[in-house]
This record gives sequence, C-alpha cells and structure tokens, in this order.
Amino acid sequence: MDGPQRILVYEYMKNRSLDLFIYGNNADRFLNWSTRFQIVLGVARGLQYLHEDSHLRIVHRDIKASNILLDDKFHPKIGDFGLARFFPEDQAYLSTQFAGTLGYTAPEYALRGELSEKADIYSFGVLLLEIICCRKNTDLTLSLEMQYLPEYAWKLYENSKIMELVDPKLKEEGFVEKDVMQAFHVAFLCLQPLANLRPPMSEIVALLTFKIDMVTTPMRPAFLDRRRKTDFQTPSPEVISMLSHLP
Repeated sequence: MDGPQRILVYEYMKNRSLDLFIYGNNADRFLNWSTRFQIVLGVARGLQYLHEDSHLRIVHRDIKASNILLDDKFHPKIGDFGLARFFPEDQAYLSTQFAGTLGYTAPEYALRGELSEKADIYSFGVLLLEIICCRKNTDLTLSLEMQYLPEYAWKLYENSKIMELVDPKLKEEGFVEKDVMQAFHVAFLCLQPLANLRPPMSEIVALLTFKIDMVTTPMRPAFLDRRRKTDFQTPSPEVISMLSHLP
C-alpha cells in the first residue's frame, strides 16, 4: 500500500493451471498418478481450510481445473476468489443468485439458489473425475452417452466397468488400482443429490488417505446437463422428490 494506491501481488506459479495438463493430448504435460493425487489432496486440504479451519467460513463457488494453480513442484493453490462468499456460522445455506461454471454446479444451488459449502464439495467431485480420466466434464464431440462425464462415469460404476474410464496414459505408466478406485468412490460421494449426503472436506481428506474406511455406498448422483436446449437437465422423479424435502 502506498497512499491511495493498492497493489495485489500474487505468488508466481510456474506450471500455470491444472486445465493445461488434464485437457488435451500433449505428451510432455503428462501427470503420473502420484502427482495427480498430490494435487487432489492439496485441493481437498485447501477446501477443508476454507470451510472448516479458517476463522471465516468461506465458500469458493467456482472450483474447476482452470482455478487450480500449480507451482514448480506441482503443489496446488486454489485461485480466483472473485465469486467467494463469507458464510455465517449460524446458517445452513444462503439464498443467492447463481454464479459459477455450469458443469461443476451442485443441483440445489443451480436450481434453487441454495448455497453452502456443499456446493464446493460437489464441484470438487467433478474435478476429481476430470483428474482421473483426463477429460472435461462435458465434451460434445463424444457419443451422446459419453458426453457428460459424471453421468457416464456412474453408468460404468454401476456396471463394474469404472476402470475403463481411467486415463489410458495412466494405465501405461502404472498405478495402484485400489487408490484410483478409492478416488472414484470419493468423487461419487461428493456428487450425491442431497447436500447433506456429501461428506465434509475433512472426511474427504481422511477417505483419500485411507485414514477412515469407506462405509457409505454412494447413490446415483444428480446431474445438471448442458447438452440440452434448456440450461439444466430435468432431474429424475426420485431426485425431484428428494430435492423438494431439502430444508
């Protein structure tokens, strides 16, 4: 600060943002599983701080690959807090106008404007799938059933074929299947249709690091779909019923 002048200085992030590494086929930008997991865990711990450990409870509202910055050792930093909201401790959610990025948006927030930290957790689930599979959450160049990643991933999961979705380069490099399968389970827990079914970030960190056992079986996620002429896919009758009973 110098009188009325204000300059905000950011740390230089040599590797720019995560989207440059997980979208596309650039061979020299391949991230092995160890590095990807480091990024996943770093983002999860960052959100845990914002939601649970900071003296101010903060909801980011725009968790996505382009907002995850990477330093020279691929340690992640959550960036772009332009949409972030401080959250009163005595409120379960805020009623607010939608802001964020479609494809990463929790259903209760996109459809009814009910914002809580569980919206960030839903976005984290989509991001986690993208990191494992190395593709965008929506890709209209693919066949219809494959276009929306969470929906297609759930279909494969139900048919015990989820490992088919893992980035082929990861398969060539080698990884521990148990670790990747755990990450898929965590992603689906983050994508649960009811906000109160999504675990808090502290529990997500514990699940990712195997500090607690996976005891909850995820149910079918709620999907928001950009492929249709309307902004949002109409949820199934079951999801509509569940959403109508949210507090």
